[in-house]
Amino acid sequence: MKHQKHTTPTAIEMARRQIGQWSLALIRLHARIAPRFARPEPRHRVLRYLQGVLSDVPRKNGWQLAEQAREDKPYGMQRLLSSAVWDEEGVRDDLRAYVLEQLGTPDDPDAILAIDETSFPKRGNKSAGVQRQYCGTTKRVENCQVGVFLYDKWNRNMMMQIVGTIGRSS
Repeated sequence: MKHQKHTTPTAIEMARRQIGQWSLALIRLHARIAPRFARPEPRHRVLRYLQGVLSDVPRKNGWQLAEQAREDKPYGMQRLLSSAVWDEEGVRDDLRAYVLEQLGTPDDPDAILAIDETSFPKRGNKSAGVQRQYCGTTKRVENCQVGVFLYDKWNRNMMMQIVGTIGRSS
């Protein structure tokens, strides 16, 4: 006879709670960086962009990110990455502080946190952040995309992608 009461193992329930907290953490992070955007449209769109980049959408180009954000066309996402007015250095500083709060420990003098950007050659120009720029992988100027990765001292063999692409070249 099947037991009538639905039971969920404790570990699964704890994992569900943690996953539920991720979206709340992203909303808090967005609240932290939102004042760095000059207009309300990109301020709101950057949250949807981050949600799209962190989603399970298989391709992270303008069309797919726009569809994930329930937008009809990719132009808003493209504008966010190419011409929206925002304080890039301020967002960088806010993200740095956030990461240090999450992973760093002030009492650990050996704490290591390294950010590495790696370029990926791309044939087309449809993906977010793809443009003619220096590609370190091939050591020449060509169409490429740049991914930014975070390494920490606790797990040096694993990379955690913190930013899918850089929308602008520096």
